[in-house]
Amino acid sequence: MAAVATAEERRDALVGRLFEATLGAFDLLAVYLGDRLGLYRALAEHGPSTSNDLAKAAGIHERYAREWLEQQAMGEILAVENPDAEPDERRYSLPEGHGEALLDETSLNFVAPMAQALVACTRPIDALQEAFRSGAGVPYADYGADLHEGQARFTRPMFESLLAQEWLPAVPDVHERLLADPPARVADVACGLGRSTVAIARAYPKAQVDGIDLDAASIARAEELLPGSGVEDRVHFHHADAAEQTFSEAFDLVTIFEALHDMSYPVEVLRTLRGLLIEGGSLIVGDERTAERFSLEAGPIERLYYGFSVLHCLPVGMVGDDPAGTGTVMRESTVQRYAEEAGFTGFEVLPIENDFWRFYRLSG
Repeated sequence: MAAVATAEERRDALVGRLFEATLGAFDLLAVYLGDRLGLYRALAEHGPSTSNDLAKAAGIHERYAREWLEQQAMGEILAVENPDAEPDERRYSLPEGHGEALLDETSLNFVAPMAQALVACTRPIDALQEAFRSGAGVPYADYGADLHEGQARFTRPMFESLLAQEWLPAVPDVHERLLADPPARVADVACGLGRSTVAIARAYPKAQVDGIDLDAASIARAEELLPGSGVEDRVHFHHADAAEQTFSEAFDLVTIFEALHDMSYPVEVLRTLRGLLIEGGSLIVGDERTAERFSLEAGPIERLYYGFSVLHCLPVGMVGDDPAGTGTVMRESTVQRYAEEAGFTGFEVLPIENDFWRFYRLSG
C-alpha cells in the first residue's frame, strides 16, 4: 500500500505546484505582451533578431525588448542562437511550430488568446472581491475589450473550420434546411464579434443570419469586421437582449455558442427563443463539455473551466435580481432542466465530438 503523505510532504508538494503555477502565469502575461505588441509577428517576419533589431521592428524600447527576449528564452518559448554572446549580440527566434501556436489565428492550435483571456479575467479583480462579499455580479463590460476579443480569437478557428464542416452537418435535417429554398433564417444569439454568424452565412449561401448580443462593444466590433466578409447582404447584427428581442419573422434555427452558462436568466432567454422558432425549428446550444457531476478525476479542462468560472463566468451570471448564477461548469442535467423550464419538449445531446464543447438540440 502506498504510504500516506505527511503534512510536510503535502505542504512541500503544494509549494512546488504553486511555484510552477507562478512561472506559468508569468509566461502567459509575457505572451500577452508579445502578442499585443506584435513582437512574435516581428520575429516571424524578420527572422533571428537581437534586442535592437526587435526594438526597431516592433517600435518598442530596446531595454524592454532585451528583458522580454531573455524571459522568453528562459521559458523556452523562444530560441536563442548564441546564449554566451554579449546581451546586445544575442539573436532570438521563434522555434519551428511555435509560430502556428502564437501567430496563426486560423489554426485550431492557436493558443495566444489564452493569455488575453487571463488578463481580461483579472481586470476587475477589486470588483470581484466585493462581489464575493456581497453576492452581486460583475458586469460583462467591466472585463474590457480583451475579454470579447480574446474569446473571439480563440473560437474563430473552430467556427471557421468546424461549425459548417462538422457540427451542423451532424444534424442532417438542419443542414439540409439551411441549404434549401426558401432561404432559411438563423438567429445566432450571444454572437460576440460575429465569427459564428459570418461562418454560418458563408457556408450556407441562401441563409439569412441575424447576430444578436447584449454587449454593445461586441456588436460594434462585429459590424466593423463585417465589410469584406462577402456576406454583408445576408448578415445583420443587433445590439439587444435576447430575452426581450422581437422579430417580424420566425427562425428555422437559433444557435447559442458558449454563452448560455454566462446568462443571468437562461430560462427566460430560452423561453423567448422558443417563441422565435418556426414550427419544427431547432435551437442548438454549444457549451462546455463537463463531467456528469463534480469529480476530482474530471481532468485539466474542467480545472480550466473552474478557473474561468471563478474569475468571469459566474460573476457575469450573478448580475441582476435573483440571477441563475450558473457558472462555466454547467452540467448536462442543468441544460436539460433549463430547457424543460423554458417549455421545450425535445432535448438531445448531439453526436458531435469536441474536446471543449458539448452540443444540445432543443425543440418542440
